[in-house]
Amino acid sequence: MNGALLVLPDILYDQTVENITTTFFKCTRWQFEETTDPINCPYHYFCDSTYAGNYPPLIDFSVLFFFTASFLLTVAFTVSDIKRSSTAARLSHRKRRYWLPSGPVALPFILLAFAKGHRINTAFPLSNTGPAILQLVLVSALAFENMGEKSMKYVLFEASTVSGILHASLYLDSVILPYYTGLEAIVLSSFSGECGSCVCRREALIAGGSLVLYRGWSATTFSVVGTLCSRMVCALVGEDRGSGMMKKVLEGLGWILISADAVYLIRYSPRSGFLEQAAYGGVCVLILLQLLKKMCNMLGCTKTFRSKEIDMELQQSNSMVAGI
Repeated sequence: MNGALLVLPDILYDQTVENITTTFFKCTRWQFEETTDPINCPYHYFCDSTYAGNYPPLIDFSVLFFFTASFLLTVAFTVSDIKRSSTAARLSHRKRRYWLPSGPVALPFILLAFAKGHRINTAFPLSNTGPAILQLVLVSALAFENMGEKSMKYVLFEASTVSGILHASLYLDSVILPYYTGLEAIVLSSFSGECGSCVCRREALIAGGSLVLYRGWSATTFSVVGTLCSRMVCALVGEDRGSGMMKKVLEGLGWILISADAVYLIRYSPRSGFLEQAAYGGVCVLILLQLLKKMCNMLGCTKTFRSKEIDMELQQSNSMVAGI
């Protein structure tokens, strides 16, 4: 009897802590109420509503498998681009663009996962790994340009990608912002004791909090969307010096912001477990591969230009010899 009495409070304590953290991380609305102690508790909040329960772990493993397969396909396409010539790469882009994370096959599944992401929270919680999936979509959209196409089909394809990216960023924010808000409510607040989720704060609680600054609907997303829109404009009306420069500037800005987000999430991810570190580390590796691909393309273009110069010099020298 005495042993049971000693063990029971620990069990109840663990269950209480788990229930409180679940309530905080899944809270959809924090209600502000008047406080009776304006000096020690100027802001008093409690959770008014929460998301529904989690899906079975099978759903999480399915999303994990899909993310892993999309990542490996993107890496394989990048490596093949590094090995192939530019002409072969352009031809292959038209065929494989449907299987990219930003393509019409994978992107709808990602949108569905983000739309239900608040319930995918057991083996592969999207509140922690969702940003890595969105970054994978942004990287694939930037890296694999369908060069040489100037048809309405290409414009519709890019427009659907733009719409998918914007919706994905909004759906992701609906998953991560409640988690970030609950995290700040736990870390930077004190429990008032009036209810399980009642907290006292020195300052107002804002949506998303201030502990983690990452957002899906951000300058990174808009830079990628701007790049895709500039590609559509160039495909429709042609690419001149101004539009080409604007496209390159937006694309370069997109790569810089995506890289900064990846490094930031590796350092400041709320839950820095093996799965989260592997996801964000994989995105960083993919970004490095894309930079390597661009360097190889630049070197290839330089070699091609130099070989043309050499051929022209040989032709001129041969013509001079023939004239003599």
